[in-house]
Amino acid sequence: MTLSSPKTQRRPELDALRGLFLVWMTFTHMPTHFSDFVNQPVGFVSSAEGFVFLSAMLVGTVYLRDALEDVSGVIARLWRRTLKIYGYHVLMLAFAFTIAAALAAKTHRSAIYNLINFYLAHPKVAILGGVLLIYCPPLLDILPMYVIFMFLTPISLAVGVRYGWRWVLGGSAALWVWAQFGLRELVHAWIVRVTHLQIPLQETGAFNLFAWQGVWIAGLWLGAKSAEGEMPLKRVPGYVVAVCGAVCLFFLGVRHHWLGPVLTQESLGIGLDKWQIGPMRVVNLAAFLVVGYWMRRYLVKLISVEPFLTLGKASLQVFCAHVFFVFVGLTLLYEDTPQLHGARAYGVLSLTFAGLMLVAMREARLRREARAAVAAAKNTAARGDGAVVESAS
Repeated sequence: MTLSSPKTQRRPELDALRGLFLVWMTFTHMPTHFSDFVNQPVGFVSSAEGFVFLSAMLVGTVYLRDALEDVSGVIARLWRRTLKIYGYHVLMLAFAFTIAAALAAKTHRSAIYNLINFYLAHPKVAILGGVLLIYCPPLLDILPMYVIFMFLTPISLAVGVRYGWRWVLGGSAALWVWAQFGLRELVHAWIVRVTHLQIPLQETGAFNLFAWQGVWIAGLWLGAKSAEGEMPLKRVPGYVVAVCGAVCLFFLGVRHHWLGPVLTQESLGIGLDKWQIGPMRVVNLAAFLVVGYWMRRYLVKLISVEPFLTLGKASLQVFCAHVFFVFVGLTLLYEDTPQLHGARAYGVLSLTFAGLMLVAMREARLRREARAAVAAAKNTAARGDGAVVESAS
C-alpha cells in the first residue's frame, strides 16, 4: 500500500514557541530574583515540558512525510541529528569538567561546586558516565534525554505509520504508569550492575525519562497528525474546552496558594511532581494544551515575533549558550546568597540575552550561507548539463 501526504514545511509558530520557552527557561535558571516570578506561573506547567513537547511536535511535523515514503531515509536523518545533539552534549560536559570545575576549585563557590561535586570527587567515573549518558549533572540533563528520545523516535514513527498511533500511545502510557512505580530505580540498578559505574541515582539527572517520554510521544503524535491534516485537538468540543479552562484555574489556584492550606502543592505531593510527571500534573498539562490550542489564533499573533522566531530556529545552540551564561551568573553569587539582585541581576540578564541573540543570529547566517552554497552548486550543475546537451546537439 502506498501512503502519501502533502509536503509539510517547517512551521514558524512552533519555532517561535520554542524561542518563548527558551527565554522562559533562561529566566528560570538564572540565579536572579526574576526566577521567582517565572517558576511555573500559570500552574504546574514548566518551560522544560513546553520545550520538550514542542521539539517533538516539530520533529513529527517535519519528518512525517518522509517517514511515509522512505522510513530508512528518515532513520538516517534523525540519527544524524541525534549525533549532532550528542556532540553538543559532549562539548557541554567538556566545559563543565574543565572551566566550570576549575572555577569551582578556585573560588569555592558552593553554587557551582554543588552542580559538579560528583565529578570533583570521582572524575574518571563521571567522565565515562557522562559520555555514556548515565551521569547527568544539573543543567546538563536535558540534552541526554533529548539524545535518547531522538535516537528512538524513528521506531515510534515507523510503528505509527505502519500499525497506527494507538500502539505507540498505548505503549507510552504503559511505560509512564510503570515509571510511577519504580521502573527508573530498577533500570538504574541494572545499569550499575552491568557497567560497574557506581553512579548514584540522584546523579543520573532530575528527569525520570520513563515518565518524560510521555511528553515527547504526545508531541510527536500531535505533530504527525497535524502534518496529515488530522489534528486531534480540532475535534475537542466546546464544553470540554470549558472544563479544561476550569481545571487550569484550579491548578493555578493551587500553585499560588489561593485555595487555602489543604489544597497546596505540598499537600498534593507526588501527584504534581515535575520530574516524575505525576498524574495530577498530567491532567494540568493536558488541560493547558487544550486551552492553549483553543487560543492559538491569538497566541500565534502574540509570539510570532522577534526575538522568539530567531531564538527558536537555533534552539540547540541557544540552549547550550544559556547554560554557559547560567554558570556565569552562578560565579557572581557570593557566600550563601541564593540570588542576584539590583544592578548585578539586570547586568547579567542583559549580557545573557544579548549573547543568546548573537548565537542565534550567527546560526541563522550560517544556514543562509549553506543554502546559498547549495543553490549555487545546483545552478552550476544545471548550466553544465545544459552545455553538455548543447554540445551534443
